[in-house]
Formats: sequence, structure tokens, C-alpha cells
Amino acid sequence: MYGFTIVENLQKIDKDIKRHELKYHQKRVMVSKEFTFDAAHHLHCYEGKCKNLHGHTYKVIFGISGFVDDIGIVMDFGDIKTIWKEQIEIHLDHRYLNDTLPNMNTTAENMVVWIYEKMEEALDGHPQECRVEFVKLYETPTSFAEVRREWMNDA
Repeated sequence: MYGFTIVENLQKIDKDIKRHELKYHQKRVMVSKEFTFDAAHHLHCYEGKCKNLHGHTYKVIFGISGFVDDIGIVMDFGDIKTIWKEQIEIHLDHRYLNDTLPNMNTTAENMVVWIYEKMEEALDGHPQECRVEFVKLYETPTSFAEVRREWMNDA
């Protein structure tokens, strides 16, 4: 049997816990958020079935690191969602990727770098020194391309 406790007295700031206690450490921490989008594309100079127009339900996962603020948050998940919705997804969801992305072959390998660059651009100047650590782009449930910060910096 699992026991549980009903909270009788909700902890109150500056009474039960002091503001300076909200930040527990000064370490870099990574937060992750994932999104899906549906899009159509085709590949150039490719002799498989993907040379024809077709679509995918893509999944993208971001790993973003930074230092916690004065209440212990690196980056609010809602802020990541806002960047995704307003600056990245608008170019991808329910789009013909060959038209909406910069000139490229719309492979997962090319797209994941473009997505990384867009998120990195959006994070520039973030007060918690946030940076993109990785982006994974799933084209199918079992096939994905990934880019990592150290690989981008090695180029």
C-alpha cells in the first residue's frame, strides 16, 4: 500500500522558505522539450522512394542548457514553446519544406542543422547563458538525425 500526505499548510515564501533558498546550486543544467509537426517534402538527386513527394510526422527534441536564475529555473518550458511556435514551427508545420526552408535538400541531416541554428539564434543573449546542446529530428519513430553543440563548434 502506498501512503500519501494531504498538505495542510502550503509552504509560504519568506515565511517557511526564504527567497535566497529558492536557488539550490550554480551548476549548468540541461532542460529538454519535444514537439511534433507534419510536413511534406521530396529529395533531389536521390533514387529511392523519397524522390517522390511524401510526408512525415516529424518529432524534434531540444536539449538546452544554462545556469539557474534566482528562483532555480534555467528556462521556462513555456518560453521554449513560444520560440518554437513563433520562430521555427511556422516554417515547418503543414508546409512543403522544399519551398519554406532555405535552398537545401530537405534531408533530416540538413533540416536538423537549420533547426539548431534557428533555436541558437533565438537564445542569443539569454540571461541564463542558455545554449543549444543538441537537437534530434525524428523523421519516423525509429529514424532520426542529431546535431550537438560540440559538433557545430568543430565545423
